Amino acid sequence: MESKIAKLLKLSNEPVAVIQSDACPEKVLQFKENRWGCAVAMLAAAANGKIAAFSKETTPCLGGRAGLGFEKYPLGWIEYFLSDGGAGVDRCERYKKSPDVAREFICGVSNALIEKLPPRKKFLLLKPLSRVEDESPDAIIFLVNADQLSGLVTLANYESPRADAVKILFGAGCAQTILYPLSEKNFCFVGLTDPSARKFLDKNLLAFSMAHEKFLRLELLAEESFLTADAWQKISKRI
Repeated sequence: MESKIAKLLKLSNEPVAVIQSDACPEKVLQFKENRWGCAVAMLAAAANGKIAAFSKETTPCLGGRAGLGFEKYPLGWIEYFLSDGGAGVDRCERYKKSPDVAREFICGVSNALIEKLPPRKKFLLLKPLSRVEDESPDAIIFLVNADQLSGLVTLANYESPRADAVKILFGAGCAQTILYPLSEKNFCFVGLTDPSARKFLDKNLLAFSMAHEKFLRLELLAEESFLTADAWQKISKRI
């Protein structure tokens, strides 16, 4: 599929489709079992034309398993790692003030969203949109610069009388780009503000993700919107 939005945004990479599958295609990028890797690195590869596949067995990262929707965070270690250490954790990220705050976030946000998901299939695929065939994606992810992000935020609010069609939520990079749009289909999400994930991404890029149904609706609206009007035409010349 060719995206009208991507063309009007002058996207230099591809929108990425998030697809569930019972089988893993051949010749795809995939982490080896019990070998750590960041899902965001695979997302960047998919935006550049590759197909990436994940399963619970090839996603040993606890944040990755949760962010991809495979399983909830198990408590007892992760809340210390996300905060100020303790409980035998030799390195901590200090993203939450204390283990108690981290625990409340995990249970009240991440695990609560995972519980809302329908049953997962064995594999989750990230495919360039142009390589999607008969599959039915769950979500679409754009990797964009600041100008392109401004366009997507504005387009997401185009037919709404409200101003809150887009959210920026704290979370792991994979949760911001995949879990959140899978579980909250009425909103779009700005993502990849996670410092731990940004080292796998070009410094000028952020993510903008949404449920596939929302993407299809915005595709229908794109050419009648501001994206073909004067203000955007001036901005697009510098992209």
